[in-house]
Amino acid sequence: MKEYNNRGVLVHAAMKAGIDAKTARRYLRLGHGPQEVKVEHTWRTRPDPLEAIWPAAQRWLEQTPELEAKMLFEHLLTEHPGRVDASALRTFQRRVTQWRRQHGPAKEVCFAQVREPGQSLQFDWTHANELGITVGGRSYPHQLAHAVLPYSNWEWAVPCQSESVLSLKLGVQEAYWRLGGVTVQLQTDQSSTATHQLRRGRSERGYNAEYLAMCAHLGVEPRTIAVKCPNQNGDVESAQGHLKRRLKQHLLLRGSRDFAQVGDYAAFVAKVCTGINALRASRIAEETACLRALPATRFPQAQEIATRVSCYCTARVKNCAYSVPSRLIGAMVQARVSEAEVSIHYLGETVAVYPRSHGQEPRIDYRHVIDSLVRKPGAFARYLYREELFPRAVFRQAYDRLEESWAGDTVPRYLVWR
Repeated sequence: MKEYNNRGVLVHAAMKAGIDAKTARRYLRLGHGPQEVKVEHTWRTRPDPLEAIWPAAQRWLEQTPELEAKMLFEHLLTEHPGRVDASALRTFQRRVTQWRRQHGPAKEVCFAQVREPGQSLQFDWTHANELGITVGGRSYPHQLAHAVLPYSNWEWAVPCQSESVLSLKLGVQEAYWRLGGVTVQLQTDQSSTATHQLRRGRSERGYNAEYLAMCAHLGVEPRTIAVKCPNQNGDVESAQGHLKRRLKQHLLLRGSRDFAQVGDYAAFVAKVCTGINALRASRIAEETACLRALPATRFPQAQEIATRVSCYCTARVKNCAYSVPSRLIGAMVQARVSEAEVSIHYLGETVAVYPRSHGQEPRIDYRHVIDSLVRKPGAFARYLYREELFPRAVFRQAYDRLEESWAGDTVPRYLVWR
């Protein structure tokens, strides 16, 4: 209309407005633009494809509103064969959605919470086997100990073997030391790493003594969410999916999912977390300014366990066998268990160090038993921990070749041990 008033040429004004001349002439005749003359479209332009089944669908939705639209549509197709076309599924789904918004039950409301900088650190674990990580060519089943600051969404993750007190102490302290300060509260779920059942058969739970000791050392207030209410730990729960998605993308850019050592993989996860946090620098700076000072030292992250060495030259630590020098058979030794490794000590001297076992996989060093095995070569064939004795795959291959060559006979002692 402005262009027409300036130049008085209808066709030119319509072209400038990007509409047809007939449409422009109608707007000029009415004296209103498209918003004023627009009429809401409420009439049907074709027959209702759901007319035959919609009354039955309404009855089902009123009685059982939790029914999914697709399942209900498939059921009605079998109940009323030939009365509606299967291609009307999308129309049916839209109709059900509209009905639920007009007549359906109320939905659960989420309430946005006020976040205060430096107030809380949320901590949780998430399974990461879907990443397909391998270490030295072998599958590496693991979890990620994940920490998030709700105010700034700063996050940090550490690979760990399981949801345990050891991984809790490692993950929480790695996050705090990376931040350079501690929050007022530390929030976890009701897992057995932080809490325990106060009475058998009762739902009441209390904090574990070791967890309380760590919180006291760090100067933080322990806090847990309600049982079966992961939404109360929503920030870290939501961030877990985003973190694993980013890790997958960075693994694609890296071109390989194999790492030489677990430490290399942990450094990779740390690099990804650093990149994520760089995008939130302003709010993170605001939050770190409100953190409390770190304690002078970390809370001990290793667990001390006293155990006796059996006649099999092994010490059992957390239901897993670890071999030690045979001279210690019958002696009491101290096992220091951390998230990454197990070290065994006798009178202050370190006698064996192993990567921590997955599950109950034994850790046997052939050097600890080889002298006795040379004197008893027949024990090797049915030895409980035989597979752990081969230092490398080539030793196992050589043994298999010897068994094939001496099928049915005892393999000569000098062939095996020379």
